[in-house]
Amino acid sequence: MDTIFALASARGKAGVAVIRVSGPLAWEAARALAGDLPKPRTAGLRMLRGRDGEPLDQAVVLLFAAGHSFTGEEAAELQLHGSPATIVAVLRELSGQHGLRPAEAGEFTRRALESGRLDLAEVEGLADLLEAETEAQRKQALRVFSGALGRKVEGWRARLIRAAALVEATIDFADEDLPVDVAPEVVGLIDAVGTELEHEACGIGAAERIRDGFEVAIVGHPNTGKSTLLNHLAGREAAITSEHAGTTRDVIEVRMDLGGLPVTLLDTAGLRAAADAVEAIGVQRARERAAAADLRVFLVDERGAPEGLEPVPGDIVRTAKGDLAGGQASISGLTGKGVKALISDVTDALQRRAGGAATMTRERHRLAVLRAQEALEMAGFEVKGGAERAEFAAEELRRACRALDSLVGRVDVEDLLDEIFASFCIGK
Repeated sequence: MDTIFALASARGKAGVAVIRVSGPLAWEAARALAGDLPKPRTAGLRMLRGRDGEPLDQAVVLLFAAGHSFTGEEAAELQLHGSPATIVAVLRELSGQHGLRPAEAGEFTRRALESGRLDLAEVEGLADLLEAETEAQRKQALRVFSGALGRKVEGWRARLIRAAALVEATIDFADEDLPVDVAPEVVGLIDAVGTELEHEACGIGAAERIRDGFEVAIVGHPNTGKSTLLNHLAGREAAITSEHAGTTRDVIEVRMDLGGLPVTLLDTAGLRAAADAVEAIGVQRARERAAAADLRVFLVDERGAPEGLEPVPGDIVRTAKGDLAGGQASISGLTGKGVKALISDVTDALQRRAGGAATMTRERHRLAVLRAQEALEMAGFEVKGGAERAEFAAEELRRACRALDSLVGRVDVEDLLDEIFASFCIGK
């Protein structure tokens, strides 16, 4: 296998830059630059020199033996001073060494998967951890990266293997009387795993929203202060405001962090009978985005809620232009009246939804769980059909195991790998 190298820290000027080298020639490459090497997993300060003997930089050198590195291979890390010139000089020296080549995007992590250091779910968790913008995203990604999903899969799989073994026993000893009827235990194992899968499936939607972000739509009639409120929440002039109705023609999005949750606020066009074709498009988009949003904030005045889009339980309703109107439920983006209470209510509502989040975070996970559930349902039906249906029950149990195996990358995931690793940076 090739020995690869790349800058593992961010590009640009920094106090420290980290260059990672992995593969069978990693230690030789480090020795060519640093001379005498420290013991594995022990840091050593060394002067790095080029092939001509000229100093490149003073760096901290770390070695990792095979089986103890991120990739599972022999690896070396060079911690340099983070000037662009220093980084370029060291990378140039590495590229000139025989048997070394620059790493491709995500190649270090792919090698970790291939060597068994990570499973596929942990790889996805690492990708999400690198992209995490909020505290909730960080916690969720770290949980997956730490192997929480893999441990759950192992537990489910172990019970289904036990169930399959019991069913197989009825096939192997079909001509003999087994001392115990295994059907009750098999059905119990199937039902227990099925219940846990159902619980996970119910929380996948919330987990996806934590990863991708919740959407909160601000809706109401024209000229109710929706854009002014959005600007106040964003802390900048994200939307054009005017005393003239119908100023907002398209959906304006602002990304925020509310209570550690990623939230996109949507300022929508005022809902009314449109005055022209362009406004009509904006009103239609507003209705569609409001219908699909995770939460809606209605700004109402004496006209009430917009026709055809009434608040439902869970929506938040506020009286518009609270600087002019009284009441505890009024709000004003102009003066800030009621904004703090609104933020608190929105955060509480979204945190309640996020509280039921599953360990699984992706549509791929949901589909795998669905396949496993379908197989378990059929397996339970076949087990209850008696000993003559044992072969069919065993096959359904194997099908359920294969669906669970796909969650952690044991089977049927090769077509996903290129897409997953394309999202990684070069040094990861």
